Amino acid sequence: MIIDAHCHAGPGDGFSGPWSSRAPLGAYLRRAREAGIARTVLFAAFHSDYGMANRAVARIVQREPHRFIGFAFVHAERDRGRIASMVREAVEDYGFRGIKVHRHDARISREICEAARTFRVPVLYDVGGEVAQIELFAREFPSVPFIIPHLGSFADDFAAQSAIADVLARLPNVYTDTSGVRRFDLLVRALRRAGPAKVLFGSDGPWLHPGVELAKIRALRLPPWDEQLVLGGNLLRLIHDNSGDER
Repeated sequence: MIIDAHCHAGPGDGFSGPWSSRAPLGAYLRRAREAGIARTVLFAAFHSDYGMANRAVARIVQREPHRFIGFAFVHAERDRGRIASMVREAVEDYGFRGIKVHRHDARISREICEAARTFRVPVLYDVGGEVAQIELFAREFPSVPFIIPHLGSFADDFAAQSAIADVLARLPNVYTDTSGVRRFDLLVRALRRAGPAKVLFGSDGPWLHPGVELAKIRALRLPPWDEQLVLGGNLLRLIHDNSGDER
């Protein structure tokens, strides 16, 4: 089973770019079907009210619960004091399976990590190139899985994307996803250094083509079992989902 571990969905409420205005799934779903992608992790576009945005994503997930996996987007500063209640609502009422945080909003907080630990869900945190800080929160919360997308930087920060391989190898609860990575050899390096159990396939849809992003994984020419880990097995393990045979 192929699972895209990184896709936005629903309306934003800003117009700085597609990432904050709207994340429509029409073309994405057609492309994902053509690529053989069976399931997708969804979380909101950037929004000034993530409670509202998460409800919009929940409606999408609830229409096709066997197709979509929801993650709750939270803002470390603006949502301070209510993150646990937001995550509780998302997990218990919406059936969401993780938390999404972005450095563009604010740095991850202890409150977010504590909520992840309480509800036993992973955190997908875009560090925006701040790879050095990963060790601080990951060691403080060893039971929380942290997924660092884009090898640490969507901005193609070579230093950050080079450094992530050692972080993955050292810290058992830190993972990465492959979305938007341009330098193919850095994917190779991360896999060789940390192993296939630490890497998840993601597309950063709907703005990046899921079939193109998937082609990078195919081009790695991994052994079948290793490829299955990257393409879905690792994500299922992190969200405690036993549906389907990872092998």
